[in-house]
Parts: sequence; C-alpha cells; structure tokens
Amino acid sequence: MTEDDQKLAAAKAAVEYIKDGMIVGLGTGSTAAKMVDLVGEKVRNGLNIIGVPTSEATAKQARENGIKIASLDDVSVIDLTIDGTDEVDPQMRLIKGGGGAHLREKIVASLSDQLIIIAENKKMVAHLGAFKLPVEVIPFACGALLPKLEALGCTPAVRMNSGEPFRTDENNLIVDCDFGKIDDAEELALTLSTMAGVVEHGLFLDLADIVLIGTENGVRKFERNELS
Repeated sequence: MTEDDQKLAAAKAAVEYIKDGMIVGLGTGSTAAKMVDLVGEKVRNGLNIIGVPTSEATAKQARENGIKIASLDDVSVIDLTIDGTDEVDPQMRLIKGGGGAHLREKIVASLSDQLIIIAENKKMVAHLGAFKLPVEVIPFACGALLPKLEALGCTPAVRMNSGEPFRTDENNLIVDCDFGKIDDAEELALTLSTMAGVVEHGLFLDLADIVLIGTENGVRKFERNELS
C-alpha cells in the first residue's frame, strides 16, 4: 500500500464508528480530508449527522460534500471527533499542527466524548520530536517569545507562506520549534501553556482514545484503555 492508500484505509476504518444522529468533529489535514469525503458519501446515502469543522478549509470541504455543519455556539458536546496527526508515539501522545489548525483541533478534541486519530504508518514514532512542534502565538508577543522558546532547547522559526508569515484561522502566527527528541512531553506542554503570548501548542496528551494506523498489512488499532 502506498502512503495515500494507508491514509485512506485508516479513514475508512474510522468512519465506521460514526452512527446516525451523531455530532462529529471533522479534523483538518490530508488524511482528515479523505475522512470528510467518505463522510460526505455516507451523508449522500442517508446518514444524518452534524459536523463540527476544525478549520475554515474543512468547513468548506464539508459544505461541498453536503454535510450539515455547526459551530461550538450551536453544540456543547461532540460525540466523536476524527482527526489526523503529524506524529504519534506508543503512549498515543501526539504532535499536531502541521496544517496550522491545532488550536481549533484541540478545542474540538477536548469537547469530544471520543477522539479517533488516523494516520499512515510513518506517523507512528518511538519518540516525539522529529516533527517540529507548532506553537501558536499572538503576533504582538512573537518577537519576545522567540528567545524564550529557544531557551527551552529548541530552534524556533516563524512559519512562512509565500514569503509572508503564515496566519492561522484566528489570525495568529505559528512558531515551529525544532526540539529533536522530546524527553518529557508533559513537562514541555505545561511550560508552553504557562508562557504569556502562547495561545496553544501542538502537543496533544491524554486526548486520543483510538489510533488507527494504515500499514502495508492493513489497519492497526491502538486503544487508550490498552495502555499499560
């Protein structure tokens, strides 16, 4: 299976968890996009759900697929969210934010009764950190935060897009932090969360309930309740 096939296989396995009448968080990214298309196909075949998109791009895709969508002003609890990831380790800890949507993704995930993560095999890693950790910051604080982030042991760089700083859906900036191997994800997450000017970081800890990984030999399933 190609990586694209692995993504599709994981997405197909995930949408089987969606039941009629659910409120479903719709993730962002290349793998999540495949999931949204599959959900759209089910909706056209009679599935009745409401989607809560995690980005403007996903909202547009959902509308194009005929999926009814709502905002967090309209719903208070989300039954199930399906989203991708940039890295996942054996403890089901994640790095997300390669697409710049991790703020909304984390909000939706935190409000969900169940979070299913889907990815191709290469996203499964022994240690988090090969992927640069995205840290969303308000523009006012960005310059002052760069040396503070560097002091944590990373090489920080403001994400760029076509020669201009990348802007999130909330009009913030993203600093991609190259930590290399992250030895203590929990401590780093706490430190980042207490830094004034940091809006959100891409460490998703104790959030994923199920991880579905597409591999050469089919889809591997990991569940939080199976962790020792």
